[in-house]
This record gives sequence, structure tokens and C-alpha cells, in this order.
Amino acid sequence: MSDKRLFILVTHGDDNPEKATIPYVIGNTALASDIEVVIGLQASGVSTACSSCYKHIFAAGFPPLKELVDSFLDMGGKIIVCGPCIKSRQISPDEELIKGAKVVNAATFVNEIMKSNNVVSY
Repeated sequence: MSDKRLFILVTHGDDNPEKATIPYVIGNTALASDIEVVIGLQASGVSTACSSCYKHIFAAGFPPLKELVDSFLDMGGKIIVCGPCIKSRQISPDEELIKGAKVVNAATFVNEIMKSNNVVSY
């Protein structure tokens, strides 16, 4: 990977399939362009890392979200998930999050954002 780094903040999930899907399209494209990518999930965006939910999110004109997320992780993308956000939604990190998604706190979000060259929010 190059020294280029992109942080994508995702705050939408099953509530807005298009805004849940586009970040992973951008993330996959950036990874294919040799850019390191971290996707941070907050608010409703945490549903994009729930094994019971992400396979049911579809946006017209785009590949299924599950396919995009799996590809993102396979190419070396990193997904961090807001701990308080999953706690408030009663999501069990051990039972419901996809393999590769890491539950973190606000300090980790700040650190990842500050290490990035660019930040995009959906």
C-alpha cells in the first residue's frame, strides 16, 4: 500500500441502502488504487457490519452490500465499529458482527481520522 490513507465514516445502514452501499464502492475502488482505507461505522451505519442485516441491504444499480463488504475485507480494508452505537442497539459483537469488524471507542475513531489524508462521510 502507498502512504495514502482514506477514512470513510458511515452513519447509514438499512435506513438508507444507497448511503450504506456507496461508501463500500468508494472503499473498494480506493483499495484497488493502492490506497489504505478504514471504514468507521457509527449510528445506523453499524448495521452494515451485522451478519443478519448486511446481506439484506440492496441499493438499485449497485452490487449487493454483502458482496461489497466481503470484497472490501478480502482486499485488506479495515472496518471499525462504534462500541456505544452497537450497545445502544443491543448488538452482540461476538454473535452478530461480521468477521473482520472491530469494536472500538471514540479515541480510536479520532486516531484513525487524524492518521488519514482524507475523510469522507456518508
